[in-house]
Amino acid sequence: MFKYIVVGAGLSGAVVAERIASQLNEKVLVLDRKPHIAGTCFDSKDENGILVHRYGGHLFRTENEVVWSYLSQFTDWHYYQHRVLAWVDGKMVPLPFNFNSMDMVFSAELASKLKEKLLNAYGLNTKVHVTKLIQSDDEDLRFLGEYVYEKVFIHYTLKQWGRRPEEMEPEATINVPVLVGKDDRYYTARFQGVPRQGYTQMVQQMLSHKNIKLMLNTDFLELAEVKADGIYIMGKKYDGTIIYTGSLDELFGYRFGRLPFRSLDFCFETHDVEYYQGAATVHYPNNYDFTRIIEFKHIHPVDVKRTTICFEYPKEYTTENDERYYPVLTKESKATWLKYADLAREYHVIPLGRVGEFKYYNMSEAVESALRAFNDIAK
Repeated sequence: MFKYIVVGAGLSGAVVAERIASQLNEKVLVLDRKPHIAGTCFDSKDENGILVHRYGGHLFRTENEVVWSYLSQFTDWHYYQHRVLAWVDGKMVPLPFNFNSMDMVFSAELASKLKEKLLNAYGLNTKVHVTKLIQSDDEDLRFLGEYVYEKVFIHYTLKQWGRRPEEMEPEATINVPVLVGKDDRYYTARFQGVPRQGYTQMVQQMLSHKNIKLMLNTDFLELAEVKADGIYIMGKKYDGTIIYTGSLDELFGYRFGRLPFRSLDFCFETHDVEYYQGAATVHYPNNYDFTRIIEFKHIHPVDVKRTTICFEYPKEYTTENDERYYPVLTKESKATWLKYADLAREYHVIPLGRVGEFKYYNMSEAVESALRAFNDIAK
């Protein structure tokens, strides 16, 4: 029997499995119910030779040099800086909302006045949250905040989460800034890019250690049974450590109720044009049922005359056939998760990752958390 079992072969599970295998020289069993590794980072080439992110766009960025250096052991990088447009008032407007955006949607006189006031109040290249602008004593800055809130933030949030921002914890909702300047980059982190051969290839390298045994198409919950005195696997009590990247409510039979998540449906299309849109991501905050369209050739350039796009349709997570993408963070849901976390501790289960830890992690934060979890295990 393995001393360590990692449930989930996504990014978080792969990091902790690789660390245990390489640094502790211990055997690790990695299980995943999916037919592939890399979890929701999974990517593969389509029939046009375009590398497609099968679970929506994944753009890596971090300020953490330790995280960047760690992942760089397993991949070379395509140094990509992400840009996002939003369909606002009939125009494709750069996000975050900035001086270029103002020039596009406002009169020259109003845009000039707003830019001058922003520069005087906050300084060049600062980011100001819309709520701060809405609370401003200045009538024009208040107008700007209310405009961005209405045109960029609120309706996108309602589609994405199915809830108003005030119904959720602050860390759950999108931080929508106004940028005092003309920098059109969506992220300004020190390290940005995508794995040159894709996320799947990177995770494959992480899981290729001789001490790791990988089993796909394997549902841990079909092998395991939670009893009063411990977790039994195929009828035998397991005395090792389980690192669990799935949802704790499912592991423990929903005894404290279900943890709420949002899910997504994806619709992929191929078009006989070189490019479909002007950036990798275009948000549609106020129109249509989908939130955004991703065009993958912007992320992984390839010389073909066709292009592949993906529409993202948010929905509530309702059945086990759905994928859990975004934890819905409220005071109540966080309190419920803490009950499950206490129970997990009793059973020597370590929750990990966005779903396991019930936190709205980006990929860098997920890797940081997995490295911390390994450090705790290694003590």
